[in-house]
Amino acid sequence: MKPIFIAGPCVIESQECLDTVAQELLRLNARYGLEIIFKASFDKANRTSISSYRGPGMEKGLQMLADIKAKYGLQLLTDIHEAYQAAPVAEVVDVLQIPASCVVRPICLSLLPRPESVSTSRRHSSCRVQICSILCRRSSNRAARKCG
Repeated sequence: MKPIFIAGPCVIESQECLDTVAQELLRLNARYGLEIIFKASFDKANRTSISSYRGPGMEKGLQMLADIKAKYGLQLLTDIHEAYQAAPVAEVVDVLQIPASCVVRPICLSLLPRPESVSTSRRHSSCRVQICSILCRRSSNRAARKCG
């Protein structure tokens, strides 16, 4: 099994930045045969400074990520911080990340999309718990929700 690399800009800054990073990831994939998941956040809600740039927001950010997927065919990962974000974000990305700052709150499991909350072709089949976050990866062949 090949390792999976998750790489990309911390936060979406511009379409130009996303394109530059995506092109480099494709170059690395072609050279080394890697499985790469493109990661960028539309809202870095866990910033230490209230005046820090947080990103373009969900609507614009998801459109920018969808453009990357369409142009380059890369799998996508982004993080969510609120339960209402799960279903619309799951329609665009392949992996949802719940940051550690959300995992410590009791609401964290409510952030995970239920299979019936997304379209049949885009249901989440498994959740992998990691120390830093919870990742939910989509698989179209099974609709069961499993969290460990």
